[in-house]
Amino acid sequence: MPNVETVPPDREASWLKKLGPGLITGAADDDPSGIATYSQAGAQFGFNMLWTVLFTYPLMVGIQVVSARIGRVSGHGLATNIRRHYPAWLLYSVVGLLLIANTINIAADVSAMGEALKLIVGGPAQLYAVAFGVISLVLQVFIPYRRYVRILKWLTLALLAYVATAFVVHIPWSRVLVSALAPHMSWKPEYITTVVAVFGTTISPYLFFWQASQEVEDQLADPRAQPLIRAPHQAKANLRRIKIDTYVGMGFSNLVAFFIILTTAVTLNLHGITDIQTSAQAATALRPIAGEFAFLLFSAGIIGTGLLAIPVLAGSSAYAMAGAFEWKNSLERTPMRAKQFYGIIAISTVIGIALGFTSIDPIKALYWSAVINGVISVPIMVVMMLMAVRPEIMGKFVITPKLRVMGWLATLMMAAAVAAMLLTL
Repeated sequence: MPNVETVPPDREASWLKKLGPGLITGAADDDPSGIATYSQAGAQFGFNMLWTVLFTYPLMVGIQVVSARIGRVSGHGLATNIRRHYPAWLLYSVVGLLLIANTINIAADVSAMGEALKLIVGGPAQLYAVAFGVISLVLQVFIPYRRYVRILKWLTLALLAYVATAFVVHIPWSRVLVSALAPHMSWKPEYITTVVAVFGTTISPYLFFWQASQEVEDQLADPRAQPLIRAPHQAKANLRRIKIDTYVGMGFSNLVAFFIILTTAVTLNLHGITDIQTSAQAATALRPIAGEFAFLLFSAGIIGTGLLAIPVLAGSSAYAMAGAFEWKNSLERTPMRAKQFYGIIAISTVIGIALGFTSIDPIKALYWSAVINGVISVPIMVVMMLMAVRPEIMGKFVITPKLRVMGWLATLMMAAAVAAMLLTL
């Protein structure tokens, strides 16, 4: 196993090619459900919601770096580490609620993608939703991880549609800057509820499970790599890569969220359209105000982000279940060598598609999914922070004091957000 210092300079310089778990995790955070939340924030409260994505960025980076380091250092995902070191009731409660929340989120996302394609070309939205769900499932099951992760990386470019959309319309940048840095706050229940929704959308439990597991996948895909607790000489390059990857990925995520809020604020809010429930509604409302090109960009972005997010939602459920029940798991394995793992991916996706054909209100379902995500995020974050300082899990790579502060601040913020959310119920 070569020492880090012996790695050739050209390989060391290729860190840009190694962007993966952090970039994909951050981009998947802006799924169609997230787009709906950010659109509602911008439509209802205009520029006064821009501060939320600036505020959450360092906290999001902190907690995602913690999850990534746990995976890369220990060589195991979050669920496996929880199973090994914490009570069974905590593990099964968290994993069960995560599975429910992710499945509801998949249902909302495939429905939004179907509606978006219907807006662009016409036709049956439900049929399109089925097609998108099946395509996503087939790609996950039959394409090996190393090839599939390249597809996911390219799909992150779909999010640039929301940056481009903002430049199609006129934006008063001086007013935007003032509002973003010195917003007009409100203590009205609807304002607090929207802030909580943005926080909950930005910091979600499925992101923790996914990024930790992807670090494990990347390590297993490289025959030279080992968990850092067993190969400390590999730590310098890998911890630096995790830091860069996560800063870039979360920055990309929050930049896109910023522009979605900005676009809907400068168009919908300023024209008195303040009630947006879905991403497809946001696209429809943009059409007469911002024009056909902005409408097409916004709608196409919904489809692209959905194709990126569904595998992350289904995959994080599968990793969590596999870790909880000691199943073989990896997107690099064939379906026959990891039947239960791929079975969870298939079941989550199929149930998500099927929910679109029921009488369940997708808006209410998504709301309760957000409630579940908010409730389980706090104990998961607490457990992650406790794991990250345990030498039996992290060896000599326990997290630094700076990272502890960032992680605990993110945890306290989410706890406060959940408390506020429960009060507004």
